[in-house]
Amino acid sequence: MNHGDDQKKKQKQEEFYIDTFQPEDAEGIVRLFRAVYGEQYPIQLFYDPQAIISVNEAGKYYSIIVRTVSGNIIGVCHLYRSAPFSSIYESGVGLVLKEYRNTGAYTSMNEYLFDKFVPQKDNIEEVFGEAVCNHVFTQKTGVHFRHVYTAMEVALMPAAAYAKEKSATGRVAALCGFRCYKPKPHRIHIPAPYEQDLRWIYSRLDDSRDIVLSECHAPAGTVSRIGMEIFNFAQVARLAVYEIGEDFSDAFSNIEMQAVAGKAVVLQAWLNLGVPWVGSAVHTLRERGYFFGGALLRWFDGDGFLMQKLLCPPDFDDIVLDSAESKQLLNIIQRDWERAEVSRIR
Repeated sequence: MNHGDDQKKKQKQEEFYIDTFQPEDAEGIVRLFRAVYGEQYPIQLFYDPQAIISVNEAGKYYSIIVRTVSGNIIGVCHLYRSAPFSSIYESGVGLVLKEYRNTGAYTSMNEYLFDKFVPQKDNIEEVFGEAVCNHVFTQKTGVHFRHVYTAMEVALMPAAAYAKEKSATGRVAALCGFRCYKPKPHRIHIPAPYEQDLRWIYSRLDDSRDIVLSECHAPAGTVSRIGMEIFNFAQVARLAVYEIGEDFSDAFSNIEMQAVAGKAVVLQAWLNLGVPWVGSAVHTLRERGYFFGGALLRWFDGDGFLMQKLLCPPDFDDIVLDSAESKQLLNIIQRDWERAEVSRIR
């Protein structure tokens, strides 16, 4: 870019500041999403101004705005509920207009969110985010804001989600990073096949756990309770196992069949590490081709464990990681995926 291009770019930019959401910002958020993603962003909420207003008013979403002095919305990031426990919020859906990238807008927005906004919210105890693995920028941002990466969702998003940016050729993985705001020491039961790997993950936290092995089975007569959400655009099914009963094998088979019938190619199971017999459920899922995903901190108030199954290629070679810890996590996951593949072929 020559000097003249630099001058034109500067002329397009105005001074900006960080602010919390006001109802009149909703139209500007929609315009921003269209400018960055066209019509391809998979969460349709962000194309509906009234829906954006409603979720902010209900506390399901908190929108943090980058606003120019003339009132234009040139950046936004969000906190929103996506886990079973209502006091853990996901940070994500952050974007900045192309002309305002490399201006400090994105960093300033996140500084406000993580270091000023969240500490003032009594209802938020833990924050997590998904850092995409087709580049390292969001991964570095997470580390900067004290997120610890404890899980990886392989092949989470289709390349079509990044079509306008042209930043991915296959499905994109994401790292799950967590930051604790209100510690809650508690007991977790970890499955024996993953004891070493999970102890390594938990050794990196600043929030303590009482770790014991899961060595028992579901009591007779107990009934499983499993919820499902399918994200059609991404072809991802999330199976939240709230209760692990004596009937777990059959109960899970039924809901997994529904997920596959719903065209899901990425199946994610969330298991509750607070349940003493969670290891028996892990054994069942391992036999069905599920593999290690990692720890989901405070997911059910107590911690969760992610297992995943792919009905599509994993694209391990295209996963771009920044840190040695993230690369070690990928090695654990890839090794267990290979174990699952061998079992499936047999």
